Parts: sequence; structure tokens; C-alpha cells
Amino acid sequence: MTIKALVFSPFYENTYIISDEDNQAIIVDPGCYEPYEEMQLKQYIKENELQVKLILNTHCHIDHVTGNYFAKNEYQVPLWIPKGEKDIFEAVPSYSASYGFTNYVQADVDKYIGTDPIEVGKLKFEVRLAPGHSPGHLVFYNAEAKALIGGDVLFRDSIGRTDLPGGNHQQLLESIRREVFTLPDDTTVHSGHGPTTNIGYEKTHNPFVKNL
Repeated sequence: MTIKALVFSPFYENTYIISDEDNQAIIVDPGCYEPYEEMQLKQYIKENELQVKLILNTHCHIDHVTGNYFAKNEYQVPLWIPKGEKDIFEAVPSYSASYGFTNYVQADVDKYIGTDPIEVGKLKFEVRLAPGHSPGHLVFYNAEAKALIGGDVLFRDSIGRTDLPGGNHQQLLESIRREVFTLPDDTTVHSGHGPTTNIGYEKTHNPFVKNL
């Protein structure tokens, strides 16, 4: 499994393109918005001869969904979002312009997902519900690669903010304890912003969660 991060928008959001050995691929949290960002996404996919099959959102804050419409239409694939994020997603057009995304276009959702496993080609993900940063936030874990696509739950030396609508600090800490820290310590966490980390490091060094 190959995991490629592309950093987009003023939020420095990590968009992930995940592919298997047969070049079957999914895009997680497409945050591209400007034409040059869309071109970066297209270029990586073209150069690596990937066949995009699905778009996933971990959660639906604006910085994680601005590229949904482009990616869905460019590759003619379905968009799946967490079922607990429906209201969060539907609110994006009402405030997108105030964040500078004046040309934001809302994509149609093809499926609202729960915690059933997701398989695309040889990519297999366990889906875990981890609210707190956002009410329906999901994380995607591949056991074979020991890789967690973690969205905005856990960062290197930090955690997701909880002052946005639907946020809950104690709920986020409980999600990390129950859904993230129960994974192997050598699991790599691919976060929604910033560098990768691993669970063992965060248990020891992260001031927000090391006493969980």
C-alpha cells in the first residue's frame, strides 16, 4: 500500500491518495481548491497511472471537502462521507465564502457510511468512529500496513481542536483512548494536518493525551 500526502489550501490540509499494488486508489479528504492544486492532484494520479475508485471524507469541515466536487467529477467516482457528518457537510456552503472559498461547489454525496469495513481493490480499512473534533468523525485503519488515516483526531504533539460546532473536548480524549490508543504502538498516524507520527510516540510525548 502506498500513501501519498499532498498539502493544500491556507489550512495546510493533508489530502491522501492511497493505492494498492494494482494501482487501485482512493482519495481521502480532497482539500484542493485552486486550479494549481487540482493540477497537482491530477499530475500525481496520472504519473503513477492510478485508477481512482472512491473518495472518502474522515469528516466534513470545509478544509477537508473543498476538493470533493473536483475529484468526484474528474474521476467519475462516488463520494462517501460519515453519516454523522451530514449536518456539518450541508452547512459548508453557508460559510465557505467567509473563509475565502468564494467559488466553492458542493458535491453530491453517494453514500453515508457507518463503521462497516471498506475494501477497494486490495485496500482494506477498518472504520472507527472517533467523535470530538467533529460529531461524526471517522478514522480508517489498515492493519497490514499498520497505518491509520486519522483526520483531525490526533496530531504530532497535539490533538484536534474542539471549539468548532459539534466539538467536545472530553469526547475527543475518549475517542483517542478507545479508538486510537488501542491500536499497536508502531501504527503510523497520517493526520489531517502536519507530519506523520506514531501511536507509541504520542502516548509518551503528547502533552494532551500522554496520561490517558
